[in-house]
Amino acid sequence: MRKIKIGVIFGGMSTEHDVSIVSGTSVIQNLNKEKYEVYPIYISKAGVWYKYIKKIEDIKIVPIGKEITELENIENPIGILKQFDVIFPVLHGLYGEDGTIQGLMELIKVPYVGCKVLGSCACMDKVYTKIILNQAKINQVKYAYIRKFEDKYVYIDENFNENVNSLDDVMKNINKKLEFPVFVKPSNSGSSVGISKANNIEELKKAIEVAAKYDNKILIEQGIEARELECAILGNEDAKASCVGEILPAEDFYSYDAKYKNDNSRVVINAEITKDQEKEIKEIAIKAFKALDCKGLARVDFFIDKKTEKIYLNEINTMPGFTEISMYPKLWKHSGIPYSDLLDNLIKLALENK
Repeated sequence: MRKIKIGVIFGGMSTEHDVSIVSGTSVIQNLNKEKYEVYPIYISKAGVWYKYIKKIEDIKIVPIGKEITELENIENPIGILKQFDVIFPVLHGLYGEDGTIQGLMELIKVPYVGCKVLGSCACMDKVYTKIILNQAKINQVKYAYIRKFEDKYVYIDENFNENVNSLDDVMKNINKKLEFPVFVKPSNSGSSVGISKANNIEELKKAIEVAAKYDNKILIEQGIEARELECAILGNEDAKASCVGEILPAEDFYSYDAKYKNDNSRVVINAEITKDQEKEIKEIAIKAFKALDCKGLARVDFFIDKKTEKIYLNEINTMPGFTEISMYPKLWKHSGIPYSDLLDNLIKLALENK
């Protein structure tokens, strides 16, 4: 029986480049070499495409911050991609998780793992994720959002009316709607890059300026004292939910450093929640997955308010981390699907969804 030719793309031009390298090399190492001919493709931060020419059997998981070597330039990426039976784009963030690479795969008619164009871009943009989930009547924390335009800021209200003002005036509008603390996030970013917690006006101003370095659209969310939980989704129309895990961050919130640089952050699987809470989280996760037109996989993140026990959906990641410490493969392992079998399932779903 002929092996399936699979191109694994990793790296990329986003701020999550280093995480993608760890995820990509983890996927390469765990793919069943008796079933697949694996072709690793690396995209540099500058957007240059390379073959990773190291022998497949010698490829190990590359740790955060380590550079990829043993590369050969690809002069015609589209010609290479067309040779594959399926592509696994293990790319996090912009140009990989936002519908961009997915659009390229659609144009060249090659099946690929994960969400299609609409689901990818809708979930990548945190603001539009919230707008769509509001229509689906899914609980979310209160929020506001703004856009930076040259040296001005635009405050957008619930009816999409725009108010162009100075940053100080925009912060007054935010302060009328939300109470401190708040969390400030670039709308199009992942792995907690560019996210800050603000406890007062001065910190809010700094947080907005930090987020604006990564995106001109900025989300401001009401902070609540909450537990952070995650649920993994696998499937297309018949999507299924994994068990639920809990994040115990080593820092004030699950920042980039807390995720990848602080060994004191922990996860608990299964989360210590009631059966009813677990059932509700799974049902909401699948509902949101379908409302946002997701396919293949996603990790859905939740809050449980420590005071009220109310469940809020936080965000959806359409290409979550695939490192050894990542929640998505861990949740499925605890739900009875080991890493290698999980990859088999994802490739099968990609071929079904072509």
